[in-house]
Amino acid sequence: MHVAVVQRASDIDSAANRDSIAAQLAALGPGDDLDLVVLPEAAMHDFGAPDHDLAAVAEPLDGPFVQLLADEARRIGATVVAGMFERTDGLPFNTLVVVGPDGELRRTYRKIHLYDSFGYKESDRMAAGEVEPVVVEIAGRPVGLMTCYDLRFPELARGLVDAGAEILVVPAAWVAGDRKLEHWRTLLTARAIENTVHVVAAGQGGDRYTGHSLVADPWGSIVDEADLAPAIIRATLAAADLAHARDVNPSLSNRRIRHRS
Repeated sequence: MHVAVVQRASDIDSAANRDSIAAQLAALGPGDDLDLVVLPEAAMHDFGAPDHDLAAVAEPLDGPFVQLLADEARRIGATVVAGMFERTDGLPFNTLVVVGPDGELRRTYRKIHLYDSFGYKESDRMAAGEVEPVVVEIAGRPVGLMTCYDLRFPELARGLVDAGAEILVVPAAWVAGDRKLEHWRTLLTARAIENTVHVVAAGQGGDRYTGHSLVADPWGSIVDEADLAPAIIRATLAAADLAHARDVNPSLSNRRIRHRS
């Protein structure tokens, strides 16, 4: 699977975001032979200040943001995953949308673990999604979806792997702060090592967020990593590499403690 990870810094102007996303994605095209393009959490519209009304700016799944992703997915010829705020009758969902290369909305994942931590309370502004791992097939590979704070809950990653995921995709707006970059890198590589999966993480950059979008292989090695600036990093995720890692390190099959429903 050929992937492109798009790091950017969103604004609280949704129309300006759409324009800047289109300009950034112009660097990608059908000649790149991509299967998957991943944008960060809140790519549609930044979280803004704690009193910024996200319900007022949330969009439906057939709104202008998803339409932009559909246009770009068709143009590039790849599946696009990106984060948005999804309109409801009450608090919006923090939603990942998966748009296929035909421009059709294939799947959504509504963030399960809301960021009520480090002095912030996302649950004041968002509704949590149902506790159900979401795995979607992309280019013949099963891909599990997580969003930002979900990364701190290894049981979700393991649930995705138990549902068949070989790749974890993690769009994020990982807030900057003391030790936060160390947490980001450590948790991403840990999820790769303990589950013997590829991890593809697209983060918001700029002044407020940690940036450092990266791709990790099933050994936990970082294949490529951005810094804070807008960037597109690329990687090839070979199924043979995952199979080899699981053959050498069969920790998943060696488990003796398993979840029982």
